[in-house]
Amino acid sequence: MICSDIKRSGRIQRLWERSTELSKSGKRNVYVDNAEFLVYHWSGHSAGFSPATGELALSDDERINLGDHNCRVDVGTPFPYLEEMPSRVDGFEYSATNWARDYAFFLDHSPAEIYPDETIVGEFHWQLDEARKFVYPEEVVELGFDLRQMGAGGTSLAHTCPDLSIGLKKGWTGLLEEVTESKAKWEKYGNRKRAEYLGAQQTVVQAIIRYTMRHAKRAKELAAAETDREQQVRYLQIAGNMKQLAEGAPLNFDQAVQWIQLFQVVERINGHGNGYGRLDQLLINFYRKDIRDGVLTKEEARDILAELYLKYGGNYFSFGGRDREGRDATNEVSWIGLEAYDMLGGYNHLGVMWHEDMDEKYYSYACNVVTRHGCGVPTLVNYDVMRDSELYSGYSEEDACNVTYSGCQWYCAAGAEYSDHDLNSLVLIAPMQRAMKLAEEQHAETFEEFWDLYAQEVNRTAQAFTEFKNRVYKWQDRVWPEMVTTLCMKDTIQKGLDVTSVGGPHNAFTSVNVLGVPNVVDSLYAIKKVVFEEKKYTMAELNEAVRENWKDREVMRQIMLNQEKFGNDLDGVDAMYVKVAQNIHDTLEEQRNIKGFHFRASLFQYMGHTYAGPILGATPDGRFAEEPIAHGCNPMHGRNREGITATANSLLKVPFREYQGGSLQIELQPKFFDGKENKGAYIEHFSKAYMKNGGIQINFNVIDLEKLKKAVDDEKNPEYADIVVKVTGYSAHFVVMDHEFRKEFVERVNYESV
Repeated sequence: MICSDIKRSGRIQRLWERSTELSKSGKRNVYVDNAEFLVYHWSGHSAGFSPATGELALSDDERINLGDHNCRVDVGTPFPYLEEMPSRVDGFEYSATNWARDYAFFLDHSPAEIYPDETIVGEFHWQLDEARKFVYPEEVVELGFDLRQMGAGGTSLAHTCPDLSIGLKKGWTGLLEEVTESKAKWEKYGNRKRAEYLGAQQTVVQAIIRYTMRHAKRAKELAAAETDREQQVRYLQIAGNMKQLAEGAPLNFDQAVQWIQLFQVVERINGHGNGYGRLDQLLINFYRKDIRDGVLTKEEARDILAELYLKYGGNYFSFGGRDREGRDATNEVSWIGLEAYDMLGGYNHLGVMWHEDMDEKYYSYACNVVTRHGCGVPTLVNYDVMRDSELYSGYSEEDACNVTYSGCQWYCAAGAEYSDHDLNSLVLIAPMQRAMKLAEEQHAETFEEFWDLYAQEVNRTAQAFTEFKNRVYKWQDRVWPEMVTTLCMKDTIQKGLDVTSVGGPHNAFTSVNVLGVPNVVDSLYAIKKVVFEEKKYTMAELNEAVRENWKDREVMRQIMLNQEKFGNDLDGVDAMYVKVAQNIHDTLEEQRNIKGFHFRASLFQYMGHTYAGPILGATPDGRFAEEPIAHGCNPMHGRNREGITATANSLLKVPFREYQGGSLQIELQPKFFDGKENKGAYIEHFSKAYMKNGGIQINFNVIDLEKLKKAVDDEKNPEYADIVVKVTGYSAHFVVMDHEFRKEFVERVNYESV
C-alpha cells in the first residue's frame, strides 16, 4: 500500500510552513558548549546542552550546533523574570522544595500561546536551566573532570520514557489527588522527607493546572476578538479542551492528543531528552470511541496527529510491536500515525517496531515511506530484540512487554525504568592507548599479554566511571529532580520518591554509550598481526608513530591501514569485534550502581565521533588525528568495501539482546534503486533479514551524495534548505547543523549497489 497521494489541507499546509520555518531559521537548534562534552558527556554545566539564552549561554561562535533537534522555540531573549526567581530572591538550596518553587514560578511566567490554524497548542521558549542553577556540588564536578582523563563521563538528565497512559487516565487533577493522598499517608507515618517531596510535587502539579487553564482563558479571549467564524470555532474548541484538561481527564481523541502535547511542554521545560511511548496504544481507545460515536473521522484524526508532529517533530513515539499476549499490536492509529507523517515528511523521530508476526501491509508501507522521504523516518527497530534485551537485564515480563523505542538508539520499559540512557560515555580508545604505553614499558611479547593489559585498563575506566556515577546519583534528586516525569512512572507517587531517587521502585540500570569500538577493533587486529605476529614494528615504534600523527611514517601507516577492517564480513577482524564487544559488555555488567543495578553497554554514541579525532589523537588502525572516528558500531568511514550485506553480517556477530542498542546506519544514493520497480521492497526485505538474524535497529537515508557535498559549504543556498537527514539517531535539516557534522556526514559510505 502506498499512501503518497495524501494531500495536506490548507490549514495543515500553513502549520507545516510555520513549523518548517522555525527549524530552518535556527529557532529549534540544540547547542553544546564544547567538543569535550560531545565526546565525554560531561560538562561543568551539568545539563551539558548549552542554554539558548540567559546568563549561562556562550555566543553562537563558541557553541557547537547539533541542528534543529529541540522542543523549545528560541525567541532570542533571556527569561524575562530571571532576577525574580524564588531561588535568587529567597536563596538557593539543593532540595526538591526549592526546585519546585522555581519550577512553579517559571511555568507561571511562561506565556500561554495559541497560533492561528492550531487545534493542538502548547509551546515554550526557555528551559528551567536557563533560570535556575544546574550545577552539582564540587565533589561531583571535580570527580567528573578527573574521569575525563580516564576516558569516560556522563550527565544524568531525562532520557527515559514515562507511561503516559497513567496521566491520560487520571488527568492532572487525578494526579494531584493521588499526590495529596500519598503525602497525607507519609505524614501519618512520620516520614518527613517523603512528605516534603510530595508537598513539592503538589506545587508542581498545581502550577501545571494553572498553566493549562491560562491556555483556556487565552483561547476564549482570542475567540471573542476573532471575526473569522471558522477560526473562532477553533479557538472555542481549544478553550473547551483546555478547560476540561485543567479540571479532569481527557474525554476524547483530540483532548488526549492535547494532553500529550502539554505533558511534553511542561516536562521538557525541565530537561531535553525523553521518549513518549507507543502512540498507537495510548490513543486507540479514544479513537475507537470517537469513531463509534460519530464525532471523529479518520482524516480528522490524521490531521490532529500531524499537528502533534509539527510541534516538535514526533518526539520519539513508536508504533507496532506486540501486545501483552504476544500478538501483533498494530491498529488503526498505527496506520493513521504513519500516514500523518507521510503527509508531512521531513524532520521527525517516529519508530516502527517490527516483529515476525507484524501486519505485512503495514510494514511494507513503513518501508515505502522510508524510501520515498529518504531521511530515515520511521526508524526501523526490532521489538522482539528490545523486549529480550529488557528480559536479559532482569525486567519483569509485564514491564519488558511494554518496551518502546524512545531515543536515538535506546528503548525503555515505559513508566518502569530510569536507566540513565544516552548521556554516559566510555571512550574505548583511551584505555587502549594506556595499554599500548604499558606494553612498551613492560616489553609485552605476545598479543595475549597485551590483551590482558588492555582488559585491565578497560576495567580501571569502568570502576572510575562507577564511582563517579554513584556520586551523581547520591545528589541527583536534590540537584535536578524530574517531577513531571515522576507523575507518570509506576508507583513513584505512592512511594513518595522522585524518579531519579536512590531506592525508587523502578528499574535503574546505567546504560553506557561506548565510543570508538570499530577503531579499537581495527587497531587491535592490526597490532596483533603487524606487531606481535609478523614483528614488523615494535610497540615503541608504533607508540611514537601514533603520538606524532604518523609524521614521516607513511609506510607504517599504510601497513596498519591495509590490514583486515571491520565491516566486510571477514572472520579474522570480526572475531576481534566479538572479543572487544564481549569484554566491554562483561566489564560493565560486573559494575553496580548504588541503586542496586548493573551497567549496560550500548554500541552507539550520538555525535562525539565527529569531534573526537583531534581530542584523542591518531590511532593504530591508520587513522590520522584530524579524522573523525567511527560512528557507533558502524565501520570506520570508507572501510566497508564489500557492500551492505557484508557490513550487516559483521555487526550481527554480537548478540544485540545483551546490549542496550547498536544501530546500523545506512546512507543510500538514489542510483541504488535504478531498475527497481518497487523501491521500498528492497528496504523491506533487507531490514527483515537483518532483524530476523538479531539486528536491533536500522537508520536509512536515501540521499544524493553530490548534492549533499555541495551543501556542506553552501548552507545559504535555498536549493539545500529542505534537505533532512537522519544524523545518527536523530533527524535534522542538513544545512542547519554545525559545519563539522555536515563534513563528517558526507564522508560516510554512500552505497550505490549491494
